[in-house]
Amino acid sequence: MAHPLEGVIVADLTQNVAGPFCTQILGDMGAEVIKVERPGRGDDARAWAPPYWGQESATFIALNRNKKSLALDLKSPGGLEILQRLVRRADVFVQSLRPGAIEELGLDFAGAARFNSRIIYCSITAFGTRGPLRQLPGYDPLMQAYSGLMSVNGHPGQEPARVGTSIVDMGTGMWAALGVVAALRQRDATGRAVEVTTALFETALMWMSYHAVGYLASGAVPQPQGSGTAMIAPYQAFPTADGFAMVGAASDALFTRLAAALGCPELAADERFKDNPSRVSNRAALVETLSKRTRERKAAELVETLRASGVPAAPILTVDQMLEEPQTRDSGVLVGARHPRLPDYRSIGLPLTWDGVRPAVRRVPPLLGEHSSDVLTWLGYTLDDVRSLRGNGVIQ
Repeated sequence: MAHPLEGVIVADLTQNVAGPFCTQILGDMGAEVIKVERPGRGDDARAWAPPYWGQESATFIALNRNKKSLALDLKSPGGLEILQRLVRRADVFVQSLRPGAIEELGLDFAGAARFNSRIIYCSITAFGTRGPLRQLPGYDPLMQAYSGLMSVNGHPGQEPARVGTSIVDMGTGMWAALGVVAALRQRDATGRAVEVTTALFETALMWMSYHAVGYLASGAVPQPQGSGTAMIAPYQAFPTADGFAMVGAASDALFTRLAAALGCPELAADERFKDNPSRVSNRAALVETLSKRTRERKAAELVETLRASGVPAAPILTVDQMLEEPQTRDSGVLVGARHPRLPDYRSIGLPLTWDGVRPAVRRVPPLLGEHSSDVLTWLGYTLDDVRSLRGNGVIQ
């Protein structure tokens, strides 16, 4: 398959989650991604373990396929010159350094554009470039707290709960990748460099968009809803004889089917439950009534019965169950490749296909500095240069 971004060169000066997720998306789409890391330590995510897979951080493995690793000391003149040469050759430069650090290197947008007048320059920031917090660092759970996301997560009366994945980091990476793809099209039209900026804080606010508009409309501060959502009922997990199952009767027609499937068709004619606004207003009574019925069945039986009646329902799977789920297997979203250190290597692939084909793993997540020599010779350094740079600690 010809990948959509085949031939695009990405210089990747990011670490942790948001930036690497962005550049992994670009790599999955076919871009040649060169990940620039510190000698000795590399990306901080290399130490985010356990869990390990073999001797490597599972977190790092999940976020860094389809990349080459160049271990480079940017504090040395030789290291900075290498990065400058890479920026000259690149189509895209993605950076997520702390505020002020990229300026110290002379590679802010203006500096990078002097080296490459057609560069797509993507900055992944904590709070953006404006406002009183713009100089502060940021991490996913801080943004979940700051944006109000924690305030609507979890169950009423319980301590604040973080969404159980790095949703702000990964969402920011997705926005960054989308911005890069759009900027490539803009550059092709204008021939000029384009600056793309995204922020963890703004991504977190975007996840809160309908909560924010709901508050602006009603003045009511959104509260935690557990497994449900404030504006639809019934639309939540219900107890069963052996656990819970998720039920999504998001319309009047679906509620009528649900009531019939549970053996209580009269509920659809009950004034308290006649339409969605009524059901939302009488949520407690509705949930109590339906729960008496759902507790009579095991989760698998309930899901099967509701699906047969045309009511959306799902089991609540653990991660191991999700990986064994036939839909997961048959979707092809689990992608693997021959790995020199991990015989059973697999990962969650890009949730996109082109002409029915999902991008493959062309390169497994790299060891630190695994491709330093390859990248430098591609940049025009001789083998003697490479040996000298390595001997002087400029590269690893």
